[in-house]
Amino acid sequence: MLPVLDWIALHEDYIYVVILMIFLGIEVIGRVPSVLHTPLMSGANAIHGVVIIGAIIVMGRASTENYLALILGFLAVILGTLNVVGGFVVTDRMLEMFRHKKEK
Repeated sequence: MLPVLDWIALHEDYIYVVILMIFLGIEVIGRVPSVLHTPLMSGANAIHGVVIIGAIIVMGRASTENYLALILGFLAVILGTLNVVGGFVVTDRMLEMFRHKKEK
């Protein structure tokens, strides 16, 4: 337990920034009107693409004995990929609603 408390004390500034980002993100996303959902989803897809690339880089630089980094990197790649693909599917379906249907 003591190493965890030492780590928290060492990285206290980063923890405050992450907590602030969480609250700020909730406020920003909560106030977005539904009309802007599709552009917001496209931006989220781009961010998750960066997350996937970062996870691949972390996995590539991690030593073979560092199982935690490899497992977290693998999960980040899988979950980020699912989020990107799901975001594109939702965006495509939303844009499909605005297309004119061809008359027969």
